[in-house]
Amino acid sequence: MHRTTSSNASPASDLDTQARAALARATGALSPAAGMLATLDWSTHLMSAPGKRALLAQQGLQQMQDLAAFARRSLFDAEPAEVASDRRFAAPEWQQWPFSLWRESFLAAQRWWEAATRGVPGVERHHEDLVAFGARQWLDMLSPGNLPWANPVVIERTLREGGANLVRGFAHWAEDLQRQADGAPPAGTERFRVGHEVAVTPGRVVLRNRLIELIQYAPATPTVHAEPVLIVPAWIMKYYILDLSPHNSLVKYLVEQGHTVFCISWKNPHEAERDLGMQDYLDLGLRAALDAVNAICPKRKVHATGYCLGGTLLAIGAAAMARDGDDRLATTTYFAAQTDFSEPGELGLFIDESQLSLLEAQMQQTGYLTAQQMAGAFSMLRSYDLLWSRMVNEYLLGVRAPMNDLMAWNADATRMPARMHSEYLRHLFLDDDLSEGRFPVDGRPVSLGSLRLPTFMVGTLTDHVAPWRSVHKLHFLSPAEITFALTTGGHNAGIVNPPVPDSRRSHRLLTRPAGEHGLAPDEWLAQAPEHAGSWWPAWQQWLAAHSGARVKPPRMGEALADAPGQYVKER
Repeated sequence: MHRTTSSNASPASDLDTQARAALARATGALSPAAGMLATLDWSTHLMSAPGKRALLAQQGLQQMQDLAAFARRSLFDAEPAEVASDRRFAAPEWQQWPFSLWRESFLAAQRWWEAATRGVPGVERHHEDLVAFGARQWLDMLSPGNLPWANPVVIERTLREGGANLVRGFAHWAEDLQRQADGAPPAGTERFRVGHEVAVTPGRVVLRNRLIELIQYAPATPTVHAEPVLIVPAWIMKYYILDLSPHNSLVKYLVEQGHTVFCISWKNPHEAERDLGMQDYLDLGLRAALDAVNAICPKRKVHATGYCLGGTLLAIGAAAMARDGDDRLATTTYFAAQTDFSEPGELGLFIDESQLSLLEAQMQQTGYLTAQQMAGAFSMLRSYDLLWSRMVNEYLLGVRAPMNDLMAWNADATRMPARMHSEYLRHLFLDDDLSEGRFPVDGRPVSLGSLRLPTFMVGTLTDHVAPWRSVHKLHFLSPAEITFALTTGGHNAGIVNPPVPDSRRSHRLLTRPAGEHGLAPDEWLAQAPEHAGSWWPAWQQWLAAHSGARVKPPRMGEALADAPGQYVKER
Protein backbone atom coordinates (compact mmCIF):
# COMPACT_ATOMS: atom_id res chain seq x y z
CA MET A 1 0.00 0.00 0.00
CA HIS A 2 1.15 3.55 -0.72
CA ARG A 3 2.24 5.51 2.34
CA THR A 4 2.06 9.25 2.77
CA THR A 5 5.24 9.36 4.83
CA SER A 6 8.70 8.07 4.19
CA SER A 7 11.35 7.22 6.76
CA ASN A 8 14.21 7.89 4.33
CA ALA A 9 13.00 11.22 2.95
CA SER A 10 15.84 13.49 1.87
CA PRO A 11 16.15 17.18 2.81
CA ALA A 12 15.28 18.07 -0.79
CA SER A 13 12.08 15.98 -0.74
CA ASP A 14 11.17 17.42 2.67
CA LEU A 15 11.56 20.91 1.23
CA ASP A 16 9.34 19.97 -1.71
CA THR A 17 6.73 18.56 0.65
CA GLN A 18 6.72 21.76 2.70
CA ALA A 19 6.34 23.84 -0.45
CA ARG A 20 3.42 21.73 -1.69
CA ALA A 21 1.77 21.84 1.73
CA ALA A 22 2.04 25.65 1.78
CA LEU A 23 0.52 25.78 -1.69
CA ALA A 24 -2.28 23.46 -0.58
CA ARG A 25 -3.10 25.73 2.36
CA ALA A 26 -3.19 28.76 0.07
CA THR A 27 -5.39 27.14 -2.58
CA GLY A 28 -7.63 24.90 -0.51
CA ALA A 29 -5.69 21.89 -1.87
CA LEU A 30 -6.86 22.70 -5.39
CA SER A 31 -3.89 22.33 -7.69
CA PRO A 32 -3.20 25.42 -9.84
CA ALA A 33 -1.08 23.20 -12.10
CA ALA A 34 -4.02 20.89 -12.76
CA GLY A 35 -6.19 23.84 -13.73
CA MET A 36 -3.52 25.42 -15.91
CA LEU A 37 -2.75 22.14 -17.69
CA ALA A 38 -6.44 21.56 -18.37
CA THR A 39 -6.91 25.12 -19.67
CA LEU A 40 -3.80 24.88 -21.85
CA ASP A 41 -4.92 21.55 -23.29
CA TRP A 42 -8.39 22.93 -24.07
CA SER A 43 -7.29 26.30 -25.45
CA THR A 44 -4.49 24.87 -27.58
CA HIS A 45 -6.76 22.32 -29.20
CA LEU A 46 -9.51 24.89 -29.65
CA MET A 47 -7.08 27.16 -31.51
CA SER A 48 -6.26 24.29 -33.86
CA ALA A 49 -9.94 23.50 -34.50
CA PRO A 50 -11.25 26.11 -36.98
CA GLY A 51 -14.42 24.12 -37.55
CA LYS A 52 -15.26 24.11 -33.85
CA ARG A 53 -14.55 27.84 -33.60
CA ALA A 54 -16.77 28.50 -36.60
CA LEU A 55 -19.61 26.55 -34.97
CA LEU A 56 -19.17 28.52 -31.75
CA ALA A 57 -19.19 31.81 -33.67
CA GLN A 58 -22.32 30.72 -35.48
CA GLN A 59 -23.96 29.72 -32.20
CA GLY A 60 -23.00 33.05 -30.63
CA LEU A 61 -24.45 35.00 -33.57
CA GLN A 62 -27.66 32.98 -33.47
CA GLN A 63 -27.99 33.55 -29.73
CA MET A 64 -27.56 37.31 -30.19
CA GLN A 65 -30.33 37.30 -32.79
CA ASP A 66 -32.54 35.22 -30.52
CA LEU A 67 -31.94 37.60 -27.62
CA ALA A 68 -32.81 40.60 -29.81
CA ALA A 69 -36.05 38.92 -30.85
CA PHE A 70 -36.76 38.02 -27.23
CA ALA A 71 -36.20 41.64 -26.16
CA ARG A 72 -38.65 42.90 -28.81
CA ARG A 73 -41.31 40.40 -27.74
CA SER A 74 -40.83 41.24 -24.08
CA LEU A 75 -41.10 45.00 -24.71
CA PHE A 76 -44.00 45.15 -27.15
CA ASP A 77 -46.06 41.97 -26.71
CA ALA A 78 -48.87 41.88 -24.19
CA GLU A 79 -48.05 38.30 -23.25
CA PRO A 80 -45.48 37.87 -20.47
CA ALA A 81 -42.11 36.36 -21.30
CA GLU A 82 -41.96 32.60 -21.34
CA VAL A 83 -41.01 30.89 -18.11
CA ALA A 84 -37.45 29.53 -17.92
CA SER A 85 -37.03 25.85 -17.17
CA ASP A 86 -34.01 26.58 -14.95
CA ARG A 87 -35.17 26.45 -11.33
CA ARG A 88 -32.89 29.37 -10.42
CA PHE A 89 -35.30 31.62 -12.34
CA ALA A 90 -38.62 29.92 -11.57
CA ALA A 91 -40.09 32.86 -9.59
CA PRO A 92 -42.74 34.83 -11.50
CA GLU A 93 -40.73 38.05 -11.05
CA TRP A 94 -38.13 36.75 -13.52
CA GLN A 95 -40.73 36.95 -16.32
CA GLN A 96 -40.85 40.74 -16.17
CA TRP A 97 -38.68 43.14 -18.19
CA PRO A 98 -35.72 43.72 -17.86
CA PHE A 99 -35.11 40.72 -15.61
CA SER A 100 -36.34 38.28 -18.22
CA LEU A 101 -33.71 39.59 -20.66
CA TRP A 102 -30.95 39.29 -18.06
CA ARG A 103 -32.11 35.78 -17.35
CA GLU A 104 -32.11 34.77 -21.01
CA SER A 105 -28.72 36.42 -21.57
CA PHE A 106 -27.24 34.43 -18.71
CA LEU A 107 -28.76 31.15 -19.90
CA ALA A 108 -27.50 31.82 -23.43
CA ALA A 109 -23.98 32.40 -22.09
CA GLN A 110 -24.26 29.17 -20.12
CA ARG A 111 -25.25 27.22 -23.24
CA TRP A 112 -22.40 28.79 -25.24
CA TRP A 113 -19.77 27.91 -22.65
CA GLU A 114 -21.11 24.39 -22.38
CA ALA A 115 -20.66 24.03 -26.13
CA ALA A 116 -17.25 25.69 -26.01
CA THR A 117 -15.82 23.44 -23.31
CA ARG A 118 -17.16 20.19 -24.74
CA GLY A 119 -16.34 18.34 -27.92
CA VAL A 120 -13.03 20.05 -28.74
CA PRO A 121 -11.03 17.48 -30.75
CA GLY A 122 -7.92 16.16 -29.00
CA VAL A 123 -8.65 17.35 -25.45
CA GLU A 124 -8.06 14.76 -22.74
CA ARG A 125 -11.34 13.78 -21.09
CA HIS A 126 -10.23 14.71 -17.55
CA HIS A 127 -9.03 18.11 -18.78
CA GLU A 128 -12.30 18.67 -20.63
CA ASP A 129 -14.25 17.88 -17.45
CA LEU A 130 -12.08 20.26 -15.41
CA VAL A 131 -12.51 23.15 -17.86
CA ALA A 132 -16.26 22.60 -18.10
CA PHE A 133 -16.52 22.41 -14.31
CA GLY A 134 -14.50 25.61 -13.92
CA ALA A 135 -16.72 27.42 -16.42
CA ARG A 136 -19.83 26.30 -14.51
CA GLN A 137 -18.35 27.56 -11.24
CA TRP A 138 -17.71 31.02 -12.71
CA LEU A 139 -21.14 31.14 -14.31
CA ASP A 140 -22.84 30.06 -11.06
CA MET A 141 -20.99 32.83 -9.24
CA LEU A 142 -21.90 35.49 -11.84
CA SER A 143 -25.56 34.53 -12.11
CA PRO A 144 -27.83 37.60 -11.93
CA GLY A 145 -29.76 35.79 -9.23
CA ASN A 146 -26.80 36.29 -6.87
CA LEU A 147 -26.74 40.07 -7.30
CA PRO A 148 -29.10 42.09 -5.09
CA TRP A 149 -29.59 44.79 -7.77
CA ALA A 150 -30.30 42.21 -10.51
CA ASN A 151 -32.53 39.75 -8.64
CA PRO A 152 -36.17 40.90 -8.86
CA VAL A 153 -37.19 38.74 -5.90
CA VAL A 154 -34.62 40.47 -3.69
CA ILE A 155 -35.59 43.91 -5.02
CA GLU A 156 -39.30 43.30 -4.38
CA ARG A 157 -38.63 41.98 -0.87
CA THR A 158 -36.34 44.90 -0.04
CA LEU A 159 -38.91 47.48 -1.19
CA ARG A 160 -41.75 45.73 0.59
CA GLU A 161 -39.87 45.37 3.88
CA GLY A 162 -38.01 48.66 3.72
CA GLY A 163 -34.65 46.87 3.82
CA ALA A 164 -35.44 44.77 6.91
CA ASN A 165 -34.55 41.63 4.96
CA LEU A 166 -31.03 42.98 4.40
CA VAL A 167 -30.69 43.79 8.11
CA ARG A 168 -31.69 40.21 8.99
CA GLY A 169 -29.36 38.90 6.29
CA PHE A 170 -26.46 40.90 7.72
CA ALA A 171 -27.19 39.43 11.15
CA HIS A 172 -27.21 35.93 9.66
CA TRP A 173 -23.91 36.61 7.91
CA ALA A 174 -22.32 37.97 11.09
CA GLU A 175 -23.52 34.97 13.10
CA ASP A 176 -22.19 32.52 10.52
CA LEU A 177 -18.87 34.33 10.40
CA GLN A 178 -18.57 34.22 14.19
CA ARG A 179 -19.48 30.54 14.33
CA GLN A 180 -16.91 29.77 11.66
CA ALA A 181 -14.24 31.68 13.57
CA ASP A 182 -15.14 29.80 16.76
CA GLY A 183 -15.22 26.43 15.00
CA ALA A 184 -18.86 26.05 16.00
CA PRO A 185 -21.45 24.17 13.89
CA PRO A 186 -24.13 26.06 11.92
CA ALA A 187 -27.01 27.74 13.70
CA GLY A 188 -29.81 25.35 14.64
CA THR A 189 -27.73 22.20 14.94
CA GLU A 190 -27.95 22.46 18.72
CA ARG A 191 -31.57 21.27 18.45
CA PHE A 192 -30.36 17.86 17.19
CA ARG A 193 -28.12 16.46 19.90
CA VAL A 194 -26.63 13.03 19.36
CA GLY A 195 -28.18 10.63 21.85
CA HIS A 196 -31.05 12.99 22.65
CA GLU A 197 -32.96 13.98 19.49
CA VAL A 198 -31.01 11.86 16.98
CA ALA A 199 -29.29 8.46 17.34
CA VAL A 200 -31.73 7.42 20.06
CA THR A 201 -32.56 3.80 19.18
CA PRO A 202 -31.86 1.83 22.40
CA GLY A 203 -28.69 -0.22 22.42
CA ARG A 204 -25.25 -0.61 23.91
CA VAL A 205 -21.62 -0.47 22.83
CA VAL A 206 -20.35 -4.07 22.94
CA LEU A 207 -16.89 -3.54 21.39
CA ARG A 208 -14.39 -0.69 21.41
CA ASN A 209 -10.94 -0.57 19.85
CA ARG A 210 -8.79 2.31 18.62
CA LEU A 211 -10.90 2.68 15.46
CA ILE A 212 -14.49 1.59 16.12
CA GLU A 213 -17.24 1.14 18.61
CA LEU A 214 -19.73 -1.61 17.77
CA ILE A 215 -23.32 -0.92 18.79
CA GLN A 216 -25.79 -3.74 19.40
CA TYR A 217 -29.41 -2.57 19.37
CA ALA A 218 -31.94 -3.89 21.84
CA PRO A 219 -34.63 -6.18 20.40
CA ALA A 220 -38.13 -4.77 19.99
CA THR A 221 -39.99 -8.00 19.12
CA PRO A 222 -40.52 -11.31 21.02
CA THR A 223 -38.76 -13.23 18.24
CA VAL A 224 -36.20 -12.19 15.67
CA HIS A 225 -34.84 -13.41 12.36
CA ALA A 226 -32.04 -15.83 13.13
CA GLU A 227 -29.33 -14.08 11.14
CA PRO A 228 -28.15 -10.70 12.52
CA VAL A 229 -27.55 -7.60 10.38
CA LEU A 230 -24.15 -5.88 10.57
CA ILE A 231 -24.07 -2.33 9.19
CA VAL A 232 -20.75 -0.86 8.00
CA PRO A 233 -21.27 2.89 7.42
CA ALA A 234 -18.78 5.14 5.67
CA TRP A 235 -16.14 6.83 7.80
CA ILE A 236 -16.44 10.07 5.84
CA MET A 237 -19.68 10.56 7.77
CA LYS A 238 -21.06 9.87 11.24
CA TYR A 239 -22.93 6.55 11.36
CA TYR A 240 -26.17 8.00 12.72
CA ILE A 241 -27.44 9.02 9.30
CA LEU A 242 -28.89 5.50 9.52
CA ASP A 243 -30.33 6.26 12.97
CA LEU A 244 -31.59 9.82 12.68
CA SER A 245 -34.89 10.79 14.31
CA PRO A 246 -37.23 7.97 15.33
CA HIS A 247 -39.48 8.59 12.32
CA ASN A 248 -36.71 8.12 9.75
CA SER A 249 -34.25 5.75 11.42
CA LEU A 250 -33.37 2.75 9.27
CA VAL A 251 -31.91 1.03 12.34
CA LYS A 252 -35.16 1.47 14.29
CA TYR A 253 -37.16 0.22 11.29
CA LEU A 254 -35.09 -2.96 11.03
CA VAL A 255 -35.28 -3.64 14.77
CA GLU A 256 -39.06 -3.21 14.73
CA GLN A 257 -39.27 -5.68 11.83
CA GLY A 258 -37.57 -8.32 13.97
CA HIS A 259 -33.92 -8.03 12.98
CA THR A 260 -30.96 -8.13 15.34
CA VAL A 261 -28.92 -5.12 14.30
CA PHE A 262 -25.28 -4.23 14.92
CA CYS A 263 -23.71 -1.03 13.59
CA ILE A 264 -20.14 0.24 13.48
CA SER A 265 -19.44 3.73 14.80
CA TRP A 266 -16.08 4.94 13.49
CA LYS A 267 -13.70 7.04 15.56
CA ASN A 268 -13.22 10.60 14.32
CA PRO A 269 -9.44 10.43 13.77
CA HIS A 270 -6.82 12.88 14.97
CA GLU A 271 -3.11 13.17 14.28
CA ALA A 272 -2.46 10.02 16.37
CA GLU A 273 -4.36 7.94 13.81
CA ARG A 274 -2.41 9.30 10.82
CA ASP A 275 -0.84 5.93 9.92
CA LEU A 276 -4.06 3.91 9.89
CA GLY A 277 -4.56 2.54 6.38
CA MET A 278 -7.16 0.60 4.44
CA GLN A 279 -5.86 -2.69 5.90
CA ASP A 280 -6.42 -1.27 9.40
CA TYR A 281 -9.96 -0.24 8.52
CA LEU A 282 -10.57 -3.80 7.38
CA ASP A 283 -8.91 -5.46 10.40
CA LEU A 284 -10.03 -3.12 13.20
CA GLY A 285 -13.34 -2.34 11.48
CA LEU A 286 -15.17 -4.99 9.50
CA ARG A 287 -13.25 -8.01 10.75
CA ALA A 288 -13.26 -7.01 14.41
CA ALA A 289 -16.98 -6.22 14.25
CA LEU A 290 -17.76 -9.52 12.54
CA ASP A 291 -15.84 -11.43 15.23
CA ALA A 292 -17.84 -9.64 17.95
CA VAL A 293 -21.16 -10.36 16.22
CA ASN A 294 -20.22 -14.04 15.89
CA ALA A 295 -19.40 -14.19 19.61
CA ILE A 296 -22.81 -12.74 20.55
CA CYS A 297 -24.73 -14.69 17.88
CA PRO A 298 -22.74 -17.95 17.60
CA LYS A 299 -23.27 -20.26 14.65
CA ARG A 300 -25.33 -17.62 12.83
CA LYS A 301 -24.37 -16.25 9.45
CA VAL A 302 -24.52 -12.49 9.07
CA HIS A 303 -26.32 -10.14 6.67
CA ALA A 304 -23.51 -7.63 6.04
CA THR A 305 -24.54 -4.16 4.88
CA GLY A 306 -22.27 -1.34 3.74
CA TYR A 307 -23.05 2.30 2.97
CA CYS A 308 -20.93 4.40 0.58
CA LEU A 309 -17.25 3.85 1.40
CA GLY A 310 -18.36 1.32 4.01
CA GLY A 311 -19.89 -0.67 1.17
CA THR A 312 -16.62 -0.55 -0.74
CA LEU A 313 -14.82 -1.85 2.35
CA LEU A 314 -17.45 -4.58 2.71
CA ALA A 315 -16.91 -5.68 -0.91
CA ILE A 316 -13.15 -5.81 -0.27
CA GLY A 317 -13.64 -7.79 2.93
CA ALA A 318 -16.22 -10.16 1.42
CA ALA A 319 -13.90 -10.84 -1.54
CA ALA A 320 -11.07 -11.64 0.89
CA MET A 321 -13.37 -13.94 2.87
CA ALA A 322 -14.39 -15.77 -0.29
CA ARG A 323 -10.75 -16.08 -1.31
CA ASP A 324 -9.83 -17.53 2.09
CA GLY A 325 -12.83 -19.87 2.44
CA ASP A 326 -14.53 -17.86 5.22
CA ASP A 327 -18.28 -18.51 4.94
CA ARG A 328 -19.65 -16.45 7.84
CA LEU A 329 -21.72 -14.11 5.65
CA ALA A 330 -25.26 -14.93 4.57
CA THR A 331 -25.78 -12.00 2.17
CA THR A 332 -24.25 -8.66 1.29
CA THR A 333 -26.03 -5.32 0.78
CA TYR A 334 -24.51 -2.16 -0.67
CA PHE A 335 -26.04 1.30 -0.30
CA ALA A 336 -24.70 3.82 -2.88
CA ALA A 337 -21.35 2.03 -2.87
CA GLN A 338 -18.91 1.91 -5.76
CA THR A 339 -16.70 -1.07 -6.56
CA ASP A 340 -15.61 0.07 -10.04
CA PHE A 341 -14.11 3.57 -10.04
CA SER A 342 -13.50 3.94 -13.76
CA GLU A 343 -16.40 6.42 -13.92
CA PRO A 344 -16.58 7.82 -10.38
CA GLY A 345 -18.63 10.89 -11.24
CA GLU A 346 -17.79 14.50 -10.49
CA LEU A 347 -15.60 13.66 -7.49
CA GLY A 348 -13.08 12.48 -10.07
CA LEU A 349 -12.53 16.16 -10.93
CA PHE A 350 -10.48 16.52 -7.74
CA ILE A 351 -8.42 13.36 -8.21
CA ASP A 352 -5.30 13.33 -10.34
CA GLU A 353 -1.58 13.19 -9.58
CA SER A 354 -1.28 16.95 -9.27
CA GLN A 355 -4.18 17.22 -6.83
CA LEU A 356 -3.07 14.21 -4.80
CA SER A 357 0.48 15.53 -4.42
CA LEU A 358 -0.90 18.64 -2.70
CA LEU A 359 -3.30 16.67 -0.53
CA GLU A 360 -0.64 14.20 0.55
CA ALA A 361 1.82 16.96 1.39
CA GLN A 362 -0.77 18.74 3.49
CA MET A 363 -1.88 15.54 5.23
CA GLN A 364 1.75 14.64 5.95
CA GLN A 365 1.98 17.78 8.07
CA THR A 366 -1.44 17.59 9.75
CA GLY A 367 -1.91 13.82 9.86
CA TYR A 368 -5.43 13.98 8.47
CA LEU A 369 -7.73 15.58 5.93
CA THR A 370 -9.92 18.20 7.56
CA ALA A 371 -13.68 18.01 7.57
CA GLN A 372 -13.81 21.49 6.04
CA GLN A 373 -11.93 20.30 2.96
CA MET A 374 -14.38 17.45 2.43
CA ALA A 375 -17.34 19.80 2.86
CA GLY A 376 -15.77 22.31 0.47
CA ALA A 377 -15.40 19.72 -2.28
CA PHE A 378 -19.04 18.65 -1.98
CA SER A 379 -20.17 22.28 -1.93
CA MET A 380 -18.38 22.94 -5.22
CA LEU A 381 -20.08 19.95 -6.83
CA ARG A 382 -23.47 21.37 -5.88
CA SER A 383 -22.62 25.04 -5.73
CA TYR A 384 -26.15 26.29 -6.43
CA ASP A 385 -27.88 24.08 -3.84
CA LEU A 386 -25.23 24.27 -1.11
CA LEU A 387 -23.78 27.75 -1.61
CA TRP A 388 -25.41 30.35 -3.83
CA SER A 389 -29.09 29.63 -3.18
CA ARG A 390 -28.37 29.53 0.55
CA MET A 391 -26.54 32.87 0.42
CA VAL A 392 -29.38 34.51 -1.51
CA ASN A 393 -32.06 33.18 0.84
CA GLU A 394 -30.26 33.85 4.11
CA TYR A 395 -28.20 36.98 3.37
CA LEU A 396 -30.30 38.83 0.76
CA LEU A 397 -33.85 37.69 1.50
CA GLY A 398 -33.17 37.38 5.22
CA VAL A 399 -34.81 33.95 5.45
CA ARG A 400 -32.90 31.27 7.33
CA ALA A 401 -34.14 27.80 6.42
CA PRO A 402 -35.13 25.80 9.52
CA MET A 403 -32.57 23.18 10.46
CA ASN A 404 -33.65 19.55 10.15
CA ASP A 405 -32.03 16.36 11.35
CA LEU A 406 -30.39 15.52 8.00
CA MET A 407 -28.91 19.02 7.71
CA ALA A 408 -27.61 18.84 11.29
CA TRP A 409 -26.05 15.45 10.61
CA ASN A 410 -24.44 16.81 7.44
CA ALA A 411 -22.78 19.54 9.50
CA ASP A 412 -21.35 16.96 11.92
CA ALA A 413 -18.35 16.20 9.71
CA THR A 414 -15.38 13.89 10.19
CA ARG A 415 -11.67 13.82 9.39
CA MET A 416 -9.71 11.29 7.29
CA PRO A 417 -6.42 9.69 8.43
CA ALA A 418 -3.60 10.66 6.09
CA ARG A 419 -2.49 7.18 5.10
CA MET A 420 -5.99 5.76 4.61
CA HIS A 421 -7.16 8.70 2.54
CA SER A 422 -4.12 8.57 0.30
CA GLU A 423 -4.52 4.82 -0.23
CA TYR A 424 -8.23 5.20 -0.86
CA LEU A 425 -7.76 7.90 -3.49
CA ARG A 426 -4.81 6.25 -5.22
CA HIS A 427 -5.76 2.58 -5.18
CA LEU A 428 -9.48 3.02 -5.74
CA PHE A 429 -10.24 6.34 -7.45
CA LEU A 430 -7.03 6.92 -9.38
CA ASP A 431 -5.85 3.39 -10.25
CA ASP A 432 -9.15 1.45 -9.95
CA ASP A 433 -7.24 -1.46 -8.39
CA LEU A 434 -10.33 -3.13 -6.91
CA SER A 435 -12.23 -3.76 -10.13
CA GLU A 436 -8.97 -4.60 -11.92
CA GLY A 437 -8.15 -7.35 -9.42
CA ARG A 438 -5.06 -5.65 -7.96
CA PHE A 439 -6.28 -4.45 -4.56
CA PRO A 440 -4.25 -6.24 -1.84
CA VAL A 441 -5.64 -7.66 1.39
CA ASP A 442 -3.16 -9.38 3.69
CA GLY A 443 -0.56 -8.97 0.96
CA ARG A 444 -2.56 -10.77 -1.75
CA PRO A 445 -5.00 -9.32 -4.30
CA VAL A 446 -8.72 -9.91 -4.08
CA SER A 447 -11.16 -10.42 -6.93
CA LEU A 448 -14.74 -9.16 -7.07
CA GLY A 449 -15.44 -12.18 -9.27
CA SER A 450 -15.34 -14.28 -6.10
CA LEU A 451 -18.44 -12.49 -4.71
CA ARG A 452 -21.20 -15.08 -5.08
CA LEU A 453 -23.48 -14.41 -2.10
CA PRO A 454 -27.01 -13.08 -2.73
CA THR A 455 -26.62 -9.33 -3.03
CA PHE A 456 -28.93 -6.34 -2.69
CA MET A 457 -27.78 -2.98 -4.04
CA VAL A 458 -29.25 0.52 -3.82
CA GLY A 459 -28.40 3.34 -6.20
CA THR A 460 -29.86 6.83 -5.94
CA LEU A 461 -31.02 8.70 -9.01
CA THR A 462 -29.34 12.07 -8.41
CA ASP A 463 -26.22 10.88 -6.58
CA HIS A 464 -23.23 13.23 -7.00
CA VAL A 465 -20.94 11.08 -4.82
CA ALA A 466 -21.58 7.56 -6.15
CA PRO A 467 -23.47 7.87 -9.46
CA TRP A 468 -25.92 5.01 -9.82
CA ARG A 469 -24.52 3.90 -13.17
CA SER A 470 -21.14 3.47 -11.45
CA VAL A 471 -22.73 1.57 -8.54
CA HIS A 472 -24.51 -0.66 -11.08
CA LYS A 473 -21.17 -1.86 -12.51
CA LEU A 474 -20.96 -4.68 -9.96
CA HIS A 475 -23.35 -6.54 -12.30
CA PHE A 476 -20.39 -7.00 -14.67
CA LEU A 477 -17.82 -7.84 -11.99
CA SER A 478 -19.63 -10.43 -9.84
CA PRO A 479 -21.64 -13.51 -10.92
CA ALA A 480 -23.81 -13.29 -7.78
CA GLU A 481 -27.57 -12.94 -7.76
CA ILE A 482 -28.02 -9.17 -7.58
CA THR A 483 -31.23 -7.38 -6.69
CA PHE A 484 -30.75 -3.74 -7.65
CA ALA A 485 -32.98 -0.91 -6.39
CA LEU A 486 -32.81 2.55 -7.95
CA THR A 487 -34.50 5.15 -5.77
CA THR A 488 -35.34 8.79 -6.23
CA GLY A 489 -33.22 11.21 -4.21
CA GLY A 490 -29.53 11.76 -3.75
CA HIS A 491 -26.66 10.11 -1.92
CA ASN A 492 -28.13 10.80 1.53
CA ALA A 493 -31.82 11.60 1.11
CA GLY A 494 -32.28 8.60 -1.18
CA ILE A 495 -31.06 6.27 1.57
CA VAL A 496 -32.92 8.01 4.41
CA ASN A 497 -36.20 7.04 2.82
CA PRO A 498 -38.73 5.79 5.40
CA PRO A 499 -42.02 4.23 4.29
CA VAL A 500 -44.70 6.87 4.88
CA PRO A 501 -48.21 6.97 3.40
CA ASP A 502 -47.86 10.28 1.55
CA SER A 503 -44.33 9.69 0.23
CA ARG A 504 -43.57 11.19 -3.16
CA ARG A 505 -40.61 8.87 -3.50
CA SER A 506 -40.46 5.89 -5.83
CA HIS A 507 -37.99 3.18 -6.74
CA ARG A 508 -37.29 0.66 -9.47
CA LEU A 509 -36.39 -2.92 -8.62
CA LEU A 510 -35.04 -5.80 -10.68
CA THR A 511 -33.19 -9.02 -9.86
CA ARG A 512 -30.41 -10.43 -12.02
CA PRO A 513 -30.20 -14.21 -11.36
CA ALA A 514 -26.83 -15.68 -10.42
CA GLY A 515 -24.54 -16.36 -13.33
CA GLU A 516 -26.52 -14.41 -15.91
CA HIS A 517 -25.23 -11.48 -17.90
CA GLY A 518 -26.01 -8.04 -16.54
CA LEU A 519 -28.05 -5.44 -18.37
CA ALA A 520 -26.43 -2.16 -19.34
CA PRO A 521 -27.66 0.67 -17.10
CA ASP A 522 -30.02 2.18 -19.68
CA GLU A 523 -31.41 -1.27 -20.52
CA TRP A 524 -31.89 -1.94 -16.82
CA LEU A 525 -33.70 1.40 -16.44
CA ALA A 526 -36.06 0.52 -19.28
CA GLN A 527 -36.88 -2.94 -17.93
CA ALA A 528 -37.03 -2.42 -14.15
CA PRO A 529 -40.61 -1.88 -12.95
CA GLU A 530 -41.31 1.25 -10.93
CA HIS A 531 -42.86 1.08 -7.47
CA ALA A 532 -44.30 3.91 -5.42
CA GLY A 533 -42.81 4.72 -2.04
CA SER A 534 -39.73 3.64 -0.11
CA TRP A 535 -37.39 0.79 -0.98
CA TRP A 536 -36.98 -0.10 2.72
CA PRO A 537 -39.84 -2.67 2.79
CA ALA A 538 -38.51 -4.39 -0.35
CA TRP A 539 -35.07 -4.74 1.24
CA GLN A 540 -36.49 -5.93 4.55
CA GLN A 541 -38.58 -8.57 2.76
CA TRP A 542 -35.46 -9.62 0.83
CA LEU A 543 -33.54 -9.98 4.10
CA ALA A 544 -36.37 -12.02 5.61
CA ALA A 545 -36.51 -14.28 2.55
CA HIS A 546 -32.78 -15.01 2.97
CA SER A 547 -33.10 -15.70 6.71
CA GLY A 548 -33.98 -18.80 8.67
CA ALA A 549 -36.85 -19.36 11.08
CA ARG A 550 -37.42 -16.76 13.76
CA VAL A 551 -35.86 -17.39 17.16
CA LYS A 552 -35.63 -15.77 20.55
CA PRO A 553 -33.49 -12.63 20.55
CA PRO A 554 -29.81 -13.27 21.28
CA ARG A 555 -28.26 -12.07 24.50
CA MET A 556 -27.02 -8.52 24.63
CA GLY A 557 -23.24 -8.24 24.71
CA GLU A 558 -21.41 -6.83 27.69
CA ALA A 559 -22.09 -3.10 27.84
CA LEU A 560 -19.12 -0.77 27.57
CA ALA A 561 -21.50 2.20 27.27
CA ASP A 562 -25.05 2.95 26.23
CA ALA A 563 -25.70 3.74 22.59
CA PRO A 564 -24.69 5.87 20.77
CA GLY A 565 -21.31 5.59 22.54
CA GLN A 566 -18.50 8.13 22.77
CA TYR A 567 -16.77 7.99 19.35
CA VAL A 568 -19.73 9.53 17.54
CA LYS A 569 -19.59 12.57 19.81
CA GLU A 570 -15.94 13.40 19.11
CA ARG A 571 -15.41 16.69 17.29
